[in-house]
Amino acid sequence: MSKVKYYYDPESLSYRKIERKKRTTFKYATMFILASAIFGFIFVFLASQYVESPKERALKRELQNMQLQYGILNKKMEHAEAVLANIEDRDNNIYRVYFEANPIPEEQRKAGFGGINRYKQLEGYDNSKLIIESSKRLDILQKQIVVQSKSLDEIAKLAEEKEKLLAAIPAIQPVNNKNLTRMASGYGMRSDPFTKARKMHWGMDFTAPRGTPIYATGDGIVVRADARATGYGKHIRIDHGYGYTSLYAHLYKYNVKRNQKVKRGDLIGFVGSTGRSQAPHLHYEIFKDGKRINPINFYYGSLTAEEYAELLENASLENQSLD
Repeated sequence: MSKVKYYYDPESLSYRKIERKKRTTFKYATMFILASAIFGFIFVFLASQYVESPKERALKRELQNMQLQYGILNKKMEHAEAVLANIEDRDNNIYRVYFEANPIPEEQRKAGFGGINRYKQLEGYDNSKLIIESSKRLDILQKQIVVQSKSLDEIAKLAEEKEKLLAAIPAIQPVNNKNLTRMASGYGMRSDPFTKARKMHWGMDFTAPRGTPIYATGDGIVVRADARATGYGKHIRIDHGYGYTSLYAHLYKYNVKRNQKVKRGDLIGFVGSTGRSQAPHLHYEIFKDGKRINPINFYYGSLTAEEYAELLENASLENQSLD
C-alpha cells in the first residue's frame, strides 16, 4: 500500500492530501522508460565495443589461426621457390651444358597465365587481394615445377644416351700391352711391305704372337666376321652406333659371329696373319660416319699417360707396315 503524502496549506492553516494527477504519473513513467532505454542502449553499445561475445571470440581465434596458417604457407612457398630456383640454375648451367642441350628460357619458366581472369571467383572479399596473389604464386610455382619436371625427364634421357655413347665409343687398345711384341705401324703414309712404295696406311698394326686375344674396344653389334674383304683376311667389324665402326683384320680365328652383341673388353678373336699380311699382327681401324680416322685418339680407356705417350711416339714413326 502506497504511502499517503500531505502538504501544509498556510491559508487554511491545515494539512491537505497531495493528489497526483494521471498526466503527471504518465509523464514520470514515460521519462523513466525513456531514461531506461537510453541507459540500456548506452550499456549495450559500450558492451559491444569493449566486451566480446563467445561468437566473436571464436571468430577472432579462427581469424588468428588463418593468419598463422597463411604465414606458414607463405614461408613454405618462399622455400619451395628458392629450392626450385637452385634446381633451375643447375639445370641450365650444369646439366644442359654437360649434355650440350639448349637452356630453357627464363620467360618460359616464369610465364604467367594469359587469357580469361582465372581469379574472378576470388574477388569481392575482404582479403581478395591477398588470396588472389597467393593463388597466382601457387599457380606459377606449379607451372615451374611442371616445366622443370619435363626438363629433368629430358636430362635423364640425355644422360642415358650419353652413357650409351661413352660405352659405345672404341676407347681401349684391342690387344693388351703385356701381349704386344711391338706397335709395328701407325696411321699415315707408310712403306708397303710388298711393293715398298709409300702409300696411306689407314689403321694401326699391333705385332703379337699368333693366338693372342683380341678384345672389342666398345659396345656394339658384330656386323661382319668373314674373310670376304680384299687384303683383310679373316676380319671382324663391329658397329658401335653413333656413326662409329671398328675393324680387326688378319685374325687367326673368331670368337664371335655376325649379329652378336658385344661389350667393351669382350674376347672377339685371336691374332693371326691371314690375308695380305707379312707376319702375325692385328690391323686395327676405326670409321666415323663411314670415314677412316686415326685410332690413336681412342685409347683413353686402357692406357696410362706414360703408355699412351710411348704409343704415340711409336705410331708416328714412318716405318714399314705389315700389310
